[in-house]
Amino acid sequence: MSHFQTPEQAVAAITSNQRVYIQAAAAAPQLLIQAMTDRAHALQNVEVCHLHTEGKAPYADPSLQQSFHVNSFFIGKNVRHTLEAGNGSYTPVFLSELPLLFQRNILPLDVALIQVSPPDKHGYCSLGTTVAASKAAIHAAKHVIAQVNQHMPRTHGSGIIHVSEINTLAEGHQPLPAHTPTPPTLVEQKIGDHIAGLIEDKSTLQMGIGSIPDAVLSRLGNHKHLGIHSEMFSDGVIPLIEQGVIDCHYKGVNPGRALATFLVGSQRLYDFVDDNPFIEMREADYVNAVAIIAQNPNMVAINSAIEVDVTGQVCADSIGMHMYSGVGGQIDFIRGAALSAGGKAIIAMPSTTRSGRSKIVPFLQQGAGVVTTRSHVHYVVTEYGVANLFGKTIKQRVQALVNIAHPDFREEIMRSYYDQHAKQKSA
Repeated sequence: MSHFQTPEQAVAAITSNQRVYIQAAAAAPQLLIQAMTDRAHALQNVEVCHLHTEGKAPYADPSLQQSFHVNSFFIGKNVRHTLEAGNGSYTPVFLSELPLLFQRNILPLDVALIQVSPPDKHGYCSLGTTVAASKAAIHAAKHVIAQVNQHMPRTHGSGIIHVSEINTLAEGHQPLPAHTPTPPTLVEQKIGDHIAGLIEDKSTLQMGIGSIPDAVLSRLGNHKHLGIHSEMFSDGVIPLIEQGVIDCHYKGVNPGRALATFLVGSQRLYDFVDDNPFIEMREADYVNAVAIIAQNPNMVAINSAIEVDVTGQVCADSIGMHMYSGVGGQIDFIRGAALSAGGKAIIAMPSTTRSGRSKIVPFLQQGAGVVTTRSHVHYVVTEYGVANLFGKTIKQRVQALVNIAHPDFREEIMRSYYDQHAKQKSA
């Protein structure tokens, strides 16, 4: 294996004033990331860009801001501090359009850091748990450095690349960052019950990671012929696949296959998808394309929100002016599901925050970003029920959303909204 370099040798190709892309989610190459960070003393003004990444992000330490600047396309917990510390930026972009930033040379890439499975006998590696914008980055970057990891599952689909597309191979074997599912709370169970009641047999599902998606999935055991077409999924789908509930027979796109662009979960998930032809991994500009999503009949998209105002505006990427996450694929799937024959676009959230504030509000906080507009949103679900806003007037929407707010806040929300309107009229 003399053609392999160490991670330290491999990242020597990174020089000052370059832009470096890091593969997203659980596929972020941890050994290359650490080796690059260890060279901070030799680097200046390196822009490190990526979606959410699992694991550590040592380059995001504000003390290294002369060496590295973080440009997040989706802000993960490990880099959230950079925006206030001054060593980070946020670039809003639909996940479906992220590959265009590289394909159109809007953000020229010097280096792509990726992680792959070991090459097979024909020299082909798998991008494993994250395809997303990885292939666009690989084709755009002047230099591609890959951490070759025997723990990376070999997934089927379009995330297969030949070693000839990689400039430098660095051997580095370590388990992928794993998420162990946590049992849903009573509130999350109630939300799961409401959403499960909206899902018909032969529906195709999009959902993410977390207790609410898992609560929904745990209530679908008696459903039949469900499908998966999702930007990502986690452990919650495994029992339903094994039970034959999820068979993907009635999907309009890639029937017979569960489709995703990245995966995050426990080791059980990574083992399950390894060399499993039922799981198909494709690029984000395919999986998240509205026109493709809409081809699935009975497409059900389940997404979350930070807050929703009583007219149906959904803030999902910021807390006031404080950027918290990102646009991601929410609009891609909300719109795709709405255009699907029999589809349902759902925003699901607890009625209150962990600190006890209402998530249904008369007005969004100052500076809050509208990710999903009031005309995009159809269903909003809390533990108190389902509000179907499609075709509703503003006045009807206000009443419907107040009805599923926490009872302690309903009167206050209604009064605040209409008092402000009265002030506007008299001004």
